Amino acid sequence: MPGTSLTQPTVRTVNTLADGRQLIYYDSGAAAPRCAVDERPLDPQTPGSEVRLDPATGDWVTIAAHRQARTYQPPAEECPLCPSRDGRLSEIPAEDYQVAVFENRFPSLAGPPAEPLRAAEGLWTSGPGAGRCEVVCFTADHEASFADLTPERARLVLDAWTDRTAELTAQPGVRQVYCFENRGAEIGVTLAHPHGQIYALPFTTPRTARMAARAAEHRATTGRNLFDDLLAAERAHGDRVVLAGTHWTAFVPFAARWPYEVHLYPHRRVPDLTALDAEQRDEFPSLYLELLRRFDRLFGAGRTPYISAWHQAPAGQRDELALHLELFTIRRTADKLKYLAGVESGMDAFVNDVTPEDAARRLREVAA
Repeated sequence: MPGTSLTQPTVRTVNTLADGRQLIYYDSGAAAPRCAVDERPLDPQTPGSEVRLDPATGDWVTIAAHRQARTYQPPAEECPLCPSRDGRLSEIPAEDYQVAVFENRFPSLAGPPAEPLRAAEGLWTSGPGAGRCEVVCFTADHEASFADLTPERARLVLDAWTDRTAELTAQPGVRQVYCFENRGAEIGVTLAHPHGQIYALPFTTPRTARMAARAAEHRATTGRNLFDDLLAAERAHGDRVVLAGTHWTAFVPFAARWPYEVHLYPHRRVPDLTALDAEQRDEFPSLYLELLRRFDRLFGAGRTPYISAWHQAPAGQRDELALHLELFTIRRTADKLKYLAGVESGMDAFVNDVTPEDAARRLREVAA
Protein backbone atom coordinates (compact mmCIF):
# COMPACT_ATOMS: atom_id res chain seq x y z
CA MET A 1 0.00 0.00 0.00
CA PRO A 2 1.19 3.63 -0.44
CA GLY A 3 3.71 4.94 2.07
CA THR A 4 3.58 8.49 3.42
CA SER A 5 5.76 11.55 3.46
CA LEU A 6 4.18 12.85 6.67
CA THR A 7 4.90 9.58 8.49
CA GLN A 8 7.05 6.52 8.16
CA PRO A 9 5.77 3.66 5.99
CA THR A 10 2.48 2.14 7.08
CA VAL A 11 2.42 -1.23 8.86
CA ARG A 12 -0.70 -3.24 7.92
CA THR A 13 -1.62 -6.18 10.16
CA VAL A 14 -4.55 -8.49 9.34
CA ASN A 15 -6.26 -10.39 12.17
CA THR A 16 -9.47 -12.39 12.56
CA LEU A 17 -12.15 -11.77 15.19
CA ALA A 18 -13.80 -14.57 17.16
CA ASP A 19 -16.75 -14.88 14.76
CA GLY A 20 -14.59 -14.90 11.63
CA ARG A 21 -14.79 -11.22 10.69
CA GLN A 22 -11.65 -9.52 9.43
CA LEU A 23 -9.80 -6.89 11.48
CA ILE A 24 -6.97 -4.79 10.02
CA TYR A 25 -4.62 -2.54 12.01
CA TYR A 26 -2.83 0.37 10.35
CA ASP A 27 0.21 1.74 12.20
CA SER A 28 2.83 4.24 11.14
CA GLY A 29 6.51 3.84 11.70
CA ALA A 30 8.30 0.75 12.96
CA ALA A 31 5.35 -0.55 15.00
CA ALA A 32 5.31 -4.29 15.64
CA PRO A 33 2.37 -6.21 14.14
CA ARG A 34 -0.58 -6.36 16.52
CA CYS A 35 -1.65 -9.95 17.14
CA ALA A 36 -3.89 -10.00 20.25
CA VAL A 37 -6.50 -12.78 20.13
CA ASP A 38 -10.23 -12.02 20.33
CA GLU A 39 -11.36 -14.10 23.33
CA ARG A 40 -15.08 -13.32 23.14
CA PRO A 41 -17.50 -16.26 22.72
CA LEU A 42 -19.09 -14.96 19.50
CA ASP A 43 -21.22 -16.98 17.13
CA PRO A 44 -20.74 -16.41 13.38
CA GLN A 45 -23.06 -13.73 12.03
CA THR A 46 -25.59 -14.61 9.36
CA PRO A 47 -27.09 -11.31 8.21
CA GLY A 48 -29.80 -11.59 5.58
CA SER A 49 -30.27 -8.29 3.82
CA GLU A 50 -31.85 -7.71 0.44
CA VAL A 51 -31.67 -5.01 -2.22
CA ARG A 52 -34.79 -3.97 -4.13
CA LEU A 53 -35.15 -1.65 -7.12
CA ASP A 54 -37.82 1.05 -6.86
CA PRO A 55 -39.69 0.61 -10.18
CA ALA A 56 -40.85 4.24 -10.17
CA THR A 57 -37.45 5.93 -9.66
CA GLY A 58 -34.82 3.32 -10.54
CA ASP A 59 -33.20 3.76 -7.10
CA TRP A 60 -31.87 0.79 -5.16
CA VAL A 61 -33.11 0.34 -1.58
CA THR A 62 -31.46 -1.99 0.96
CA ILE A 63 -33.71 -3.94 3.32
CA ALA A 64 -31.70 -4.93 6.43
CA ALA A 65 -34.13 -5.80 9.21
CA HIS A 66 -31.46 -7.58 11.28
CA ARG A 67 -29.83 -4.22 12.07
CA GLN A 68 -32.60 -3.42 14.56
CA ALA A 69 -30.54 -5.33 17.13
CA ARG A 70 -27.29 -3.35 16.70
CA THR A 71 -25.57 -1.63 19.62
CA TYR A 72 -27.17 1.73 20.40
CA GLN A 73 -25.42 4.55 22.30
CA PRO A 74 -23.71 2.49 25.00
CA PRO A 75 -21.96 4.25 27.94
CA ALA A 76 -18.29 5.08 27.37
CA GLU A 77 -17.11 2.24 29.61
CA GLU A 78 -18.92 -0.24 27.35
CA CYS A 79 -17.84 1.23 24.00
CA PRO A 80 -17.17 -1.61 21.52
CA LEU A 81 -14.66 0.54 19.56
CA CYS A 82 -12.28 1.25 22.44
CA PRO A 83 -9.30 -1.08 22.92
CA SER A 84 -9.78 -4.17 25.08
CA ARG A 85 -8.45 -3.24 28.51
CA ASP A 86 -8.76 -4.28 32.16
CA GLY A 87 -10.74 -7.40 31.36
CA ARG A 88 -13.33 -5.59 29.19
CA LEU A 89 -13.35 -7.16 25.73
CA SER A 90 -14.33 -5.06 22.70
CA GLU A 91 -14.23 -5.31 18.92
CA ILE A 92 -10.54 -4.36 19.14
CA PRO A 93 -8.59 -7.12 21.00
CA ALA A 94 -5.42 -5.04 21.27
CA GLU A 95 -4.69 -2.84 24.29
CA ASP A 96 -4.03 0.11 21.97
CA TYR A 97 -4.13 0.96 18.28
CA GLN A 98 -3.61 3.84 15.85
CA VAL A 99 -6.18 3.11 13.10
CA ALA A 100 -8.28 -0.06 12.97
CA VAL A 101 -10.70 -1.32 10.32
CA PHE A 102 -13.02 -4.28 10.81
CA GLU A 103 -16.08 -5.85 9.25
CA ASN A 104 -19.25 -4.46 10.80
CA ARG A 105 -20.95 -6.90 13.16
CA PHE A 106 -24.34 -5.58 12.00
CA PRO A 107 -23.78 -4.92 8.29
CA SER A 108 -26.32 -3.54 5.84
CA LEU A 109 -24.59 -5.61 3.13
CA ALA A 110 -22.61 -8.80 3.56
CA GLY A 111 -21.39 -11.80 1.67
CA PRO A 112 -19.99 -12.46 -1.79
CA PRO A 113 -22.14 -11.46 -4.76
CA ALA A 114 -24.37 -14.13 -6.20
CA GLU A 115 -25.70 -13.86 -9.73
CA PRO A 116 -26.45 -10.48 -11.35
CA LEU A 117 -29.58 -8.71 -10.15
CA ARG A 118 -32.52 -9.44 -12.40
CA ALA A 119 -36.29 -8.95 -12.57
CA ALA A 120 -38.00 -11.56 -10.42
CA GLU A 121 -41.70 -10.83 -10.90
CA GLY A 122 -42.78 -8.26 -13.45
CA LEU A 123 -41.78 -4.84 -12.17
CA TRP A 124 -40.06 -6.20 -9.09
CA THR A 125 -36.27 -6.48 -9.28
CA SER A 126 -34.45 -7.67 -6.18
CA GLY A 127 -31.45 -9.64 -5.05
CA PRO A 128 -29.36 -10.56 -2.03
CA GLY A 129 -27.74 -7.72 -0.12
CA ALA A 130 -24.25 -8.81 -1.14
CA GLY A 131 -21.31 -6.52 -0.42
CA ARG A 132 -19.32 -5.48 2.59
CA CYS A 133 -19.60 -2.92 5.41
CA GLU A 134 -16.56 -1.94 7.43
CA VAL A 135 -15.97 0.26 10.48
CA VAL A 136 -12.93 2.58 10.49
CA CYS A 137 -11.74 3.59 13.98
CA PHE A 138 -9.69 6.79 13.63
CA THR A 139 -8.08 6.66 17.07
CA ALA A 140 -8.14 4.66 20.31
CA ASP A 141 -9.06 7.84 22.24
CA HIS A 142 -12.79 7.69 22.96
CA GLU A 143 -13.02 11.42 23.76
CA ALA A 144 -11.25 12.64 20.61
CA SER A 145 -12.61 13.45 17.16
CA PHE A 146 -11.11 13.45 13.67
CA ALA A 147 -10.40 17.18 14.08
CA ASP A 148 -8.13 16.35 17.04
CA LEU A 149 -5.84 14.14 14.96
CA THR A 150 -2.36 15.24 13.94
CA PRO A 151 -1.67 15.60 10.20
CA GLU A 152 0.40 12.42 10.44
CA ARG A 153 -2.50 10.44 11.91
CA ALA A 154 -4.97 11.92 9.42
CA ARG A 155 -2.62 10.79 6.66
CA LEU A 156 -2.67 7.29 8.15
CA VAL A 157 -6.48 7.31 7.93
CA LEU A 158 -6.19 8.41 4.29
CA ASP A 159 -3.84 5.47 3.68
CA ALA A 160 -6.39 3.12 5.28
CA TRP A 161 -9.24 4.53 3.14
CA THR A 162 -7.06 4.11 0.05
CA ASP A 163 -6.02 0.57 0.89
CA ARG A 164 -9.61 -0.48 1.55
CA THR A 165 -10.84 1.19 -1.64
CA ALA A 166 -8.28 -0.73 -3.68
CA GLU A 167 -9.10 -4.09 -2.10
CA LEU A 168 -12.87 -3.71 -2.09
CA THR A 169 -13.06 -2.34 -5.64
CA ALA A 170 -11.30 -5.49 -6.85
CA GLN A 171 -13.96 -7.78 -5.38
CA PRO A 172 -16.37 -9.27 -7.94
CA GLY A 173 -19.78 -7.65 -7.96
CA VAL A 174 -18.74 -4.44 -6.18
CA ARG A 175 -19.97 -1.42 -8.16
CA GLN A 176 -18.96 1.42 -5.85
CA VAL A 177 -16.90 1.98 -2.68
CA TYR A 178 -18.17 4.66 -0.32
CA CYS A 179 -16.07 5.97 2.61
CA PHE A 180 -17.87 8.28 5.04
CA GLU A 181 -18.12 9.59 8.60
CA ASN A 182 -21.21 10.50 10.60
CA ARG A 183 -20.46 12.61 13.68
CA GLY A 184 -22.84 13.66 16.41
CA ALA A 185 -26.00 12.34 18.07
CA GLU A 186 -27.97 14.87 16.01
CA ILE A 187 -26.90 13.00 12.87
CA GLY A 188 -28.08 9.71 14.36
CA VAL A 189 -24.72 8.27 15.39
CA THR A 190 -25.17 5.18 17.58
CA LEU A 191 -21.55 4.97 18.81
CA ALA A 192 -19.80 8.08 20.12
CA HIS A 193 -16.26 6.80 19.54
CA PRO A 194 -14.58 8.63 16.60
CA HIS A 195 -15.11 6.36 13.63
CA GLY A 196 -16.33 6.18 10.07
CA GLN A 197 -17.58 3.49 7.75
CA ILE A 198 -16.91 2.00 4.33
CA TYR A 199 -19.57 0.40 2.15
CA ALA A 200 -18.74 -1.84 -0.81
CA LEU A 201 -21.99 -1.59 -2.76
CA PRO A 202 -23.41 -3.95 -5.39
CA PHE A 203 -25.02 -1.01 -7.21
CA THR A 204 -24.28 2.60 -8.13
CA THR A 205 -25.82 4.98 -5.60
CA PRO A 206 -28.63 7.28 -6.81
CA ARG A 207 -26.65 10.50 -6.26
CA THR A 208 -23.69 9.17 -8.20
CA ALA A 209 -25.96 8.00 -11.00
CA ARG A 210 -27.40 11.52 -11.30
CA MET A 211 -23.88 13.00 -11.37
CA ALA A 212 -22.88 10.58 -14.12
CA ALA A 213 -25.91 11.56 -16.20
CA ARG A 214 -25.12 15.27 -15.82
CA ALA A 215 -21.47 14.67 -16.70
CA ALA A 216 -22.51 12.83 -19.87
CA GLU A 217 -24.84 15.68 -20.87
CA HIS A 218 -22.08 18.24 -20.26
CA ARG A 219 -19.59 16.26 -22.33
CA ALA A 220 -22.09 15.91 -25.19
CA THR A 221 -22.87 19.64 -25.13
CA THR A 222 -19.43 21.17 -24.54
CA GLY A 223 -16.90 18.44 -25.23
CA ARG A 224 -15.41 19.07 -21.77
CA ASN A 225 -15.49 17.41 -18.38
CA LEU A 226 -18.17 18.75 -16.03
CA PHE A 227 -16.05 18.57 -12.88
CA ASP A 228 -13.02 20.23 -14.47
CA ASP A 229 -15.26 23.12 -15.53
CA LEU A 230 -16.99 23.26 -12.15
CA LEU A 231 -13.76 23.47 -10.16
CA ALA A 232 -12.23 26.02 -12.56
CA ALA A 233 -15.34 28.21 -12.36
CA GLU A 234 -15.41 28.19 -8.55
CA ARG A 235 -11.70 28.97 -8.30
CA ALA A 236 -12.04 31.84 -10.80
CA HIS A 237 -15.18 33.27 -9.17
CA GLY A 238 -13.75 33.04 -5.66
CA ASP A 239 -16.72 34.16 -3.55
CA ARG A 240 -17.55 30.64 -2.44
CA VAL A 241 -13.96 29.40 -1.99
CA VAL A 242 -13.28 28.59 1.66
CA LEU A 243 -9.60 27.66 1.45
CA ALA A 244 -7.19 26.50 -1.20
CA GLY A 245 -3.82 24.84 -1.35
CA THR A 246 -1.47 23.93 -4.13
CA HIS A 247 -3.29 20.68 -4.92
CA TRP A 248 -6.79 21.02 -3.38
CA THR A 249 -9.58 23.62 -3.21
CA ALA A 250 -12.54 23.69 -0.80
CA PHE A 251 -15.64 25.67 -1.76
CA VAL A 252 -19.32 25.97 -0.92
CA PRO A 253 -21.25 24.77 -3.98
CA PHE A 254 -23.38 27.23 -5.95
CA ALA A 255 -26.58 25.33 -5.14
CA ALA A 256 -25.69 24.04 -1.66
CA ARG A 257 -28.43 21.92 -0.14
CA TRP A 258 -27.28 22.18 3.48
CA PRO A 259 -26.79 25.32 5.65
CA TYR A 260 -23.01 24.80 5.74
CA GLU A 261 -21.74 22.51 2.99
CA VAL A 262 -18.20 22.36 1.58
CA HIS A 263 -16.85 20.33 -1.34
CA LEU A 264 -13.13 19.53 -1.42
CA TYR A 265 -11.65 18.72 -4.86
CA PRO A 266 -8.11 17.82 -5.93
CA HIS A 267 -6.92 20.12 -8.73
CA ARG A 268 -5.86 17.15 -10.84
CA ARG A 269 -8.99 15.12 -11.51
CA VAL A 270 -8.82 11.48 -10.42
CA PRO A 271 -11.58 8.84 -10.23
CA ASP A 272 -10.90 7.58 -6.71
CA LEU A 273 -8.54 7.62 -3.73
CA THR A 274 -6.18 5.09 -5.26
CA ALA A 275 -5.31 7.52 -8.09
CA LEU A 276 -4.13 10.41 -5.88
CA ASP A 277 -0.44 11.22 -6.27
CA ALA A 278 2.06 11.80 -3.46
CA GLU A 279 1.66 15.59 -3.49
CA GLN A 280 -2.12 15.38 -3.23
CA ARG A 281 -1.86 12.87 -0.39
CA ASP A 282 0.62 15.03 1.50
CA GLU A 283 -1.48 18.19 1.30
CA PHE A 284 -4.87 16.66 2.07
CA PRO A 285 -4.51 16.16 5.86
CA SER A 286 -3.77 19.78 6.76
CA LEU A 287 -6.57 21.17 4.58
CA TYR A 288 -9.13 18.64 5.76
CA LEU A 289 -8.26 19.12 9.44
CA GLU A 290 -8.58 22.88 9.01
CA LEU A 291 -12.03 22.44 7.45
CA LEU A 292 -13.19 20.26 10.35
CA ARG A 293 -11.86 22.71 12.92
CA ARG A 294 -13.64 25.59 11.19
CA PHE A 295 -16.87 23.62 11.34
CA ASP A 296 -16.35 23.27 15.09
CA ARG A 297 -15.82 27.04 15.41
CA LEU A 298 -18.93 27.98 13.43
CA PHE A 299 -21.40 28.15 16.30
CA GLY A 300 -19.30 28.34 19.47
CA ALA A 301 -21.28 25.40 20.83
CA GLY A 302 -18.76 22.56 20.91
CA ARG A 303 -18.44 19.93 18.24
CA THR A 304 -20.59 20.50 15.19
CA PRO A 305 -22.50 17.44 13.91
CA TYR A 306 -21.58 16.60 10.35
CA ILE A 307 -21.47 14.03 7.57
CA SER A 308 -18.25 13.70 5.58
CA ALA A 309 -18.63 11.74 2.35
CA TRP A 310 -16.08 10.63 -0.23
CA HIS A 311 -17.54 10.47 -3.75
CA GLN A 312 -15.65 7.94 -5.83
CA ALA A 313 -16.29 6.81 -9.38
CA PRO A 314 -18.11 3.48 -9.68
CA ALA A 315 -16.99 0.65 -11.90
CA GLY A 316 -17.16 1.49 -15.59
CA GLN A 317 -17.45 5.27 -15.06
CA ARG A 318 -13.92 6.28 -14.12
CA ASP A 319 -13.31 8.57 -17.11
CA GLU A 320 -15.87 11.32 -16.39
CA LEU A 321 -16.56 11.27 -12.64
CA ALA A 322 -14.23 13.01 -10.20
CA LEU A 323 -13.15 12.07 -6.70
CA HIS A 324 -14.20 14.70 -4.17
CA LEU A 325 -15.23 14.99 -0.54
CA GLU A 326 -18.52 16.56 0.54
CA LEU A 327 -18.70 17.84 4.14
CA PHE A 328 -21.93 19.25 5.56
CA THR A 329 -23.76 19.88 8.81
CA ILE A 330 -27.45 19.81 9.64
CA ARG A 331 -26.95 22.69 12.11
CA ARG A 332 -28.10 26.06 10.73
CA THR A 333 -27.64 28.19 13.89
CA ALA A 334 -26.22 27.51 17.33
CA ASP A 335 -29.60 26.29 18.59
CA LYS A 336 -31.41 25.18 15.41
CA LEU A 337 -31.10 22.12 13.20
CA LYS A 338 -32.01 21.73 9.54
CA TYR A 339 -34.67 19.04 9.49
CA LEU A 340 -35.63 17.35 6.25
CA ALA A 341 -39.35 18.05 6.30
CA GLY A 342 -42.09 17.67 3.69
CA VAL A 343 -40.51 19.20 0.61
CA GLU A 344 -37.06 17.63 1.19
CA SER A 345 -38.10 14.21 2.47
CA GLY A 346 -41.23 13.95 0.36
CA MET A 347 -39.98 15.38 -2.93
CA ASP A 348 -36.17 15.47 -2.64
CA ALA A 349 -36.33 19.23 -3.31
CA PHE A 350 -34.04 21.05 -0.88
CA VAL A 351 -34.67 24.48 0.64
CA ASN A 352 -31.57 26.07 2.17
CA ASP A 353 -31.84 28.64 4.98
CA VAL A 354 -28.31 30.04 4.39
CA THR A 355 -27.02 31.47 1.12
CA PRO A 356 -23.92 29.66 -0.13
CA GLU A 357 -22.04 32.97 -0.32
CA ASP A 358 -22.82 33.78 3.33
CA ALA A 359 -21.82 30.27 4.38
CA ALA A 360 -18.48 30.57 2.58
CA ARG A 361 -17.85 34.00 4.11
CA ARG A 362 -18.57 32.67 7.59
CA LEU A 363 -16.26 29.67 7.08
CA ARG A 364 -13.49 32.07 6.04
CA GLU A 365 -14.13 34.25 9.10
CA VAL A 366 -13.63 31.38 11.55
CA ALA A 367 -10.12 30.57 10.30
CA ALA A 368 -7.69 30.22 13.19
